[in-house]
Amino acid sequence: MASLIDNYEQQYAVLTADVTAKIGRIRTQSGNEKRAFVQDVDRQIEEAQELLEQMELEVRGLTGTARDRLRGRVESHRAELKRLTQEFQLAKKPKDESIEISREDSWESNITEDQKKRLLDTSDRIDHTGRTLQNGYRMVLETEEIGSQVLKELHEQRETIQRGRGRLRETDAELGLGSRLLSGMILRNLQQRFILAGVALTLIIVACVVVYYSFKSKS
Repeated sequence: MASLIDNYEQQYAVLTADVTAKIGRIRTQSGNEKRAFVQDVDRQIEEAQELLEQMELEVRGLTGTARDRLRGRVESHRAELKRLTQEFQLAKKPKDESIEISREDSWESNITEDQKKRLLDTSDRIDHTGRTLQNGYRMVLETEEIGSQVLKELHEQRETIQRGRGRLRETDAELGLGSRLLSGMILRNLQQRFILAGVALTLIIVACVVVYYSFKSKS
């Protein structure tokens, strides 16, 4: 269950970090761009509220010191979200209606010293999560680059294999032509041998007939 709460806290940290960045941009935007940022922050604050409610439900199922410790963390998260909501309300007002409020006074009046310490811890976790996300993004880019290089090498290897297959087909065709030529030569050689054997046999028969008639005439 604690790991589930840690997961909620990581989601909350990423969400509130994005909200903080967008609140800063709302102050510099106007018109449709400002309305778009306001709608995004409204939605993200609602998501953050839902995450806090989920964390509170999980904390209720715990007992002992873990429950007290996690409850304190949830309270610090809620105080931080309240502060972000107040900043958001001020940021989305027109500039001529904005009220200058001392951030230090507002901070001191809304939270205790213990909550401020917890908020600082939460801020550290947000920074750590941001660095983790940046490292993850860098790893994704490096993996994408490695994947592109691997695909390039595979493409080159495929072209090499295709060229090898082409040369193999050409060699096979040349071997087939050579085999046919050799078979023709062997066939012609056999034909010549049969012809020579026939001529030799004919000469032998003629010689035998000549000898036979020669002896017969003498007798």
